[in-house]
Amino acid sequence: MAIALSVNLNKVALLRNSRGHDNPSPLVAARACLDAGAHGITLHWRADNRHTRKDDVIALRALCAERGVEFNLEGDARAELIDLADELRVDQFTLVPVSPGEITSDHGWDLPRDQGLIAPIITRLRGRGIRTAIFMDAVPGAMANVPATGVDRVELYTEPYAAAFGGPDEDRAFDQLAASCAVLAQQGIGVNAGHDLDLRNLPRMATQISNIKEVSIGHALIADALYLGLAETIRRYLRALAGERVQAPTTR
Repeated sequence: MAIALSVNLNKVALLRNSRGHDNPSPLVAARACLDAGAHGITLHWRADNRHTRKDDVIALRALCAERGVEFNLEGDARAELIDLADELRVDQFTLVPVSPGEITSDHGWDLPRDQGLIAPIITRLRGRGIRTAIFMDAVPGAMANVPATGVDRVELYTEPYAAAFGGPDEDRAFDQLAASCAVLAQQGIGVNAGHDLDLRNLPRMATQISNIKEVSIGHALIADALYLGLAETIRRYLRALAGERVQAPTTR
């Protein structure tokens, strides 16, 4: 079964916010992505509202419910975000650590150190019928600490693999990712993946790791859409997730 594609629309919201009006619209972009075959939509709502805002979360959750597709809400452990996930009964909530001043997510949770913060949130949201995931670095040894959180899935941080792709360290980074997936499979925990995944590095992951259920892709996909158009970009990402080598835009 091909890996599901959840499109992160934060970059569309960021572009909208830079102009101060309502164009481009994350809601319109979400409809275009779903019309082209995307399996779901992801938003990461940060406290500074730099891109996604609360009203975006509400609107896109409603759209996904209407379309019968998954809505994945990402973010940190702040109360207003957890309360909103609970109120909207999102399909999946991905708990992501956030550091002050970071440009984008750049590390996973530290277990067992963060266990006391994570576990009550997971218990609350799972009790509401929400699938839960936590963002983790692809370190095989760290996966042994995951089951104690009670989480349904782990989203593995794939930036090290993406950064190494095509270079001398690619195999080492890929092996770390694959080994982490294998440990999670043994524990009966589902695997998602995300960060800097693109048309070039997806096929290897899709063909050589069997238990990744879903990827969340935003920056690279929206960047490719500037050259290819949104619908064509979604179609190419779906083909890449099925293991096909797909031509990527020339960006340099």
